[in-house]
Amino acid sequence: MASVNSLASTLQQQLADALTAALPDAGTADPLLRRSDRADFQANGILALAKKLKGNPRELASQVTAAIPAGDLIKEIEVSGPGFLNITLSDKAIIETLAARAADDEGRLGVPYAQNAGTTVVDYAQPNVAKEMHVGHLRSAVIGDAMVQILEFTGETVVRRHHIGDWGTQFGMLIQYLIEHPHELDHKGADEADGEAAMSSLNRLYKASRALFDSDEEFKARSRDRVVALQAGDEETVTLWQRFVDESKIYFYSVFNKLDMEIRDPDIVGESGYNDMLEETCRILEETGVAVRSEGALCVFFDDVKGPDGNPVPLIVKKTNGGYGYAATDLSAIRDRVQNLKASTLLYVVDARQSLHFKMVFETARRAGWLNEDVKAVQLAFGTVLGKDGKPFKTREGETVRLQDLLDEAIDRASTVVREKAKDLTDEEITERATQVGIGAVKYADLSTSAARDYKFDLDQMVSLTGDTSVYIQYAHARSRSIKRKAGELKSQPHPELELAPAERALGLHLDLFGEVVAEVAAAYEPHKLASYLYQLSSLFTTFYDQCPVLKPEVPGDVAENRLFLSDLTARTLHQGMELLGIRTPERL
Repeated sequence: MASVNSLASTLQQQLADALTAALPDAGTADPLLRRSDRADFQANGILALAKKLKGNPRELASQVTAAIPAGDLIKEIEVSGPGFLNITLSDKAIIETLAARAADDEGRLGVPYAQNAGTTVVDYAQPNVAKEMHVGHLRSAVIGDAMVQILEFTGETVVRRHHIGDWGTQFGMLIQYLIEHPHELDHKGADEADGEAAMSSLNRLYKASRALFDSDEEFKARSRDRVVALQAGDEETVTLWQRFVDESKIYFYSVFNKLDMEIRDPDIVGESGYNDMLEETCRILEETGVAVRSEGALCVFFDDVKGPDGNPVPLIVKKTNGGYGYAATDLSAIRDRVQNLKASTLLYVVDARQSLHFKMVFETARRAGWLNEDVKAVQLAFGTVLGKDGKPFKTREGETVRLQDLLDEAIDRASTVVREKAKDLTDEEITERATQVGIGAVKYADLSTSAARDYKFDLDQMVSLTGDTSVYIQYAHARSRSIKRKAGELKSQPHPELELAPAERALGLHLDLFGEVVAEVAAAYEPHKLASYLYQLSSLFTTFYDQCPVLKPEVPGDVAENRLFLSDLTARTLHQGMELLGIRTPERL
């Protein structure tokens, strides 16, 4: 099925053609079309043209209006003020466009694929091996997963990458401890090999090894030798290191599973994955003069990055002692993603506090020629999760909140809400819906805030049935599905010949915007704009539901069919939009 042009894009084209026909001297002019309170759309482009052509804007507006071909699209055009065009579309055009969207047999609601799709590597969901996931890991996972779904929907080839911390000094300590206490990671029975059990044994081992490392100088020395053995590829050491990675994955997967996210083994490429490239990366940077030796370290300097004392702050690629900095790994990852994965875009969903590091890494990669006009790198920087008090989210004891605990509590709160509203759900269905509502609430609260901003984690607000929450949207979807079930034999059928009520028109015009919103969100990496669109759609549907009954006996058959059609298309659009955000929309709530 071919994609469907939105009403706005069809109107934009007609106005642009009319401008060219009426005012040949204008060249190609933009009508500057936007949504309006006074009509469906307003075109403001004639004012700028009038200045350029030294003409009377109202007269020019009349000429343009006269040049618009007669047809079904426009119901009324009014020249207003100093030469604005207020445009009202015909009800017929609205319903016919929506009917074409509904008929899309690919199930894409007529949304076109992006014309210049490329390959994007999305770096997101970056936990650390042998460490517990906490609230700070939430945003990278949730925002990254949504951007993966959205980009794939627009036709982009997406390569997922989970850059886990799995290398470095602490592993010498952990491996050495495991050598000296060989049964610390053993599972007592197969049934205990779940995420919580895996994390619990890793935690215990980490604390015990850290205590020994801090108190026993001989163990500390053995641990440091073990780091050297690990980085040199000693077989026994690498085998034990792999045990830590595998044990951690059991735990990671249990958390990501609870978040309703698919994380695949081949997509996990930790720091260790770039180990063999580090030396070559440093050699290339030094030979090309991008990096220089400074006090024994290999550094890259920048004119605009200075410390408080006014001296330049370099990006350290290789330390004085011969060890590699994070920059060496990040630059090697860029080389791999550009040269081997053939990426045209590198998208890093990483905490805003790392913005300076990534700015320096990207600039270094540009100087080295790995990033250029054909390959760009973007940091989708996100803010901090705050508690209700507006301070970084901590437990009462001042520790960072465990992500697992947070998700369990969200599901628990959602369970109360679902149970209160449930009319005909079994206990099993209530449990399933509570998980979908609770996890959806956590994701939506994150995604409905501009990523760059901090946001307050308030579970009471998140699972509320009123306001800008995922539960509100899920209930709008479930309500539409309920109408469909009750409609029985009634056909869901568009009737372009009918006059639309104000609530029907408002809903129809908003439904038509879906594809444009998705394209905008994909181009700017702003999933909060999709969340905002879906909340507005739910609000418009609620008004429609209140003002335009579908199944009352006094509603004529054709009107009922048309309203059922609008209701169905709303459900499909909400379902598709929420799916792109990684949130479930249950059929019943």
